[in-house]
Amino acid sequence: MSVAPQTDGVLVDRYGRVARDLRVSLTDKCNLRCTYCMPAEGLPWLAGPELLTDEEIVRLVRVAVDRLGVTEVRFTGGEPLIRPGLLGIVTAVAALDPRPRISLTTNGIGLDRLAPALRTAGLDRVNVSLDTLDPARFTQLTRRPRLDAVLAGLAGAAAAGLDPVKINSVLMRGVNEDEAPALLRFALDHGYQLRIIEQMPLDAQHGWDRSTMVTAEEILASLRTQFDLSPDPTERGAAPAETWLVDGGPARVGVIASVTRPFCGDCDRTRLTADGQIRACLFATEESDLRAALRGGATDDEVAQRWRTAMWGKRAGHGIDDPTFLQPTRPMSAIGG
Repeated sequence: MSVAPQTDGVLVDRYGRVARDLRVSLTDKCNLRCTYCMPAEGLPWLAGPELLTDEEIVRLVRVAVDRLGVTEVRFTGGEPLIRPGLLGIVTAVAALDPRPRISLTTNGIGLDRLAPALRTAGLDRVNVSLDTLDPARFTQLTRRPRLDAVLAGLAGAAAAGLDPVKINSVLMRGVNEDEAPALLRFALDHGYQLRIIEQMPLDAQHGWDRSTMVTAEEILASLRTQFDLSPDPTERGAAPAETWLVDGGPARVGVIASVTRPFCGDCDRTRLTADGQIRACLFATEESDLRAALRGGATDDEVAQRWRTAMWGKRAGHGIDDPTFLQPTRPMSAIGG
């Protein structure tokens, strides 16, 4: 991999894409066991010393904002709400100047309790994962009977002003593929924004099968059985979701077609794992170790240049359709969304 040039305040790759959106995984642990993510018994979790400390996370985010032009920070997991230092991390990141926009992706369990404090700390908004409104299906999918807790988390986030509250849903053939209209109706009734995501090959079991994936075309066809959808005239930019006006608007629904309609050419994301590895792409098979640099005494400028080099080597696309595609060794829970 060639060394990245000394760019002035941006994180750019060889194809001219500029990364301004940082996804930060705070933990690989989760309190659900979603079938498309991990086995029922869970996974071998990272040991404590392998995880970045709260101070190390804040320092790396500061480097990204101060020296690399990052303007959006999203905290992910595993499940970020179970990170003990979450509130302190959000507070410190919100105090940065310039201040990035701060969001969080969560399964929603405990969010009703934490939402007011997170809003006070500086969190701007949340994405909550919810794949079904049926309690039995929820238990089947997550192996935990916690649907009521997720719904309470959504309501708590809205009450705390973490707007817009977005719902992330994954549909699976033979499981919940019929629920797209119901999920959209639920979102509209409560003032949430729905995003339906094609299932991606990021499960720990490596059991993903494209033939069982519900495609964007199928998702849109299902939604159109009950709603009128028209293309959103708003410029999409680097957003992963293609959005549609619902019944003429102003309500919208988004479809993230990561597999069938990849948006790699407009990608503006860089990822930091809970153990301090930089990933240029969700599907990358290589990583760059910033934890070792921090603990080895590297200056902020040296860390920034190592980060630039990692992003300079970013590939043109994720390559899922390439016969040589290899699923990442790390599952989604260990990468961060």
